[in-house]
Amino acid sequence: MAQAQEAKESPQLLSCDAYFENIQSRKKLPRSLQESLTAAFARIPVSSFPEVLGGKVVEIRGDAIIAEAVKTLSLCNILSAPVRNPDAGTSLDWRERYLGIIDYSAIILWVLESAQLAAVAFSASTATAAGVSAGAVGALGALALGATGPAAVAGITVAAVGAAVAGGMAADRGMGKDAPTAADHLGEEFYKVLFQEEPFKSTTVQSILKSYRSAPFLPVATDSSMLSVLLLLSKYRMRNVPVIEPGQPFVKNYITQSAIVQGLERCKGRDWFDCIAAHPISDLGLPFMSHNEVVTIQSNELILEAFKKMKDNKIGGLPVVEGPRKKIVGNVSIRDIRFLLLNPDLFSNFRQLTVMDFMTTIASTTEEAGNVIQPMTCHLNSALGSVIHTLAAKSVHRIYVVAGQEDEVVGVITLRDVISCFIFEPPNHFDNYFGFTVKEMLNK
Repeated sequence: MAQAQEAKESPQLLSCDAYFENIQSRKKLPRSLQESLTAAFARIPVSSFPEVLGGKVVEIRGDAIIAEAVKTLSLCNILSAPVRNPDAGTSLDWRERYLGIIDYSAIILWVLESAQLAAVAFSASTATAAGVSAGAVGALGALALGATGPAAVAGITVAAVGAAVAGGMAADRGMGKDAPTAADHLGEEFYKVLFQEEPFKSTTVQSILKSYRSAPFLPVATDSSMLSVLLLLSKYRMRNVPVIEPGQPFVKNYITQSAIVQGLERCKGRDWFDCIAAHPISDLGLPFMSHNEVVTIQSNELILEAFKKMKDNKIGGLPVVEGPRKKIVGNVSIRDIRFLLLNPDLFSNFRQLTVMDFMTTIASTTEEAGNVIQPMTCHLNSALGSVIHTLAAKSVHRIYVVAGQEDEVVGVITLRDVISCFIFEPPNHFDNYFGFTVKEMLNK
């Protein structure tokens, strides 16, 4: 029976099991310490975790068009939100009420793929050949769309598309006062275009959600344990975990990987944290990969190839390297794709733009150069505590492990990896807490 069940499990679930088993086998921590800490997290209720700013989780209806979703994210200074099922009615079952989570990166990828940005040239001759009038050079052009429908897109300027993510940039910096300004002053034309042009004016959030979601929607109850949240964020690769009250279908809180790591940073000074944080990362089996498994991008390769690698490998960032020794010289993340839309100089040369040109241009034209170019690094003998401090203080999602005088990239440590250092999964934990729900949702 067990073998039959395993055969039905998805590659995603099997990958989660393999990842966590690898971690547990490599950690050089006393078993008694791990058991004590895991038991402690199992006793902490989710309700003890700080609520989101303002105490209310923003939701987006599944039948909202893309423009409305972008505007909501911008005005509320957030990067993602749960999507509510418009057909759920008064159902009290969260599985019927919610469809998933939408975020800026999903929308940006959809815009890029729908309009086939990589195929657009911006000289007058090529623009005309693509069906764009002479007065519309710098626009996306009129291109056939694939999965989103047979309609063509015309007249969407770089500035208009750029406004879509201006609020997201402000949110990423944590500058709430800038997001509404971006939406008011930069977004007006963008929203107008999205409401008037196909397929944007009729494409709904729910129609793209399944193709662009990174993880299922799987909430925990306020009386669940923080151990359950940590396992979902680490072993099961969820970036965020919604929280609901028992008997209520509404999302009450939202716990992210970043919030957990920042919470761990605030535990500095407590015996259990200091004991683990003092260990070099190598004692914890970090990085959880061989140097041959690290996906990199050479600085002279096209930026288009960098974003393609991220999507194909389902990762959020890449170290930028030079030479056969893979000396690290920079970093690009999937969120950096927004700069292509915000900067006409970058956008107009998209097909020929190298990774180094991309980073250099950003360094000279934006205030975020440090976050875009400078990679966060550590060494194999670095203490876990210093890695956690860097991740929390710099609000980054990964830190690269380097070795030797050439700063060769030999590994990557993500937020997920750090959380995994502090816990293991007790036997039948999710069977006791969720029954079939976790496997059911992850196998979808």
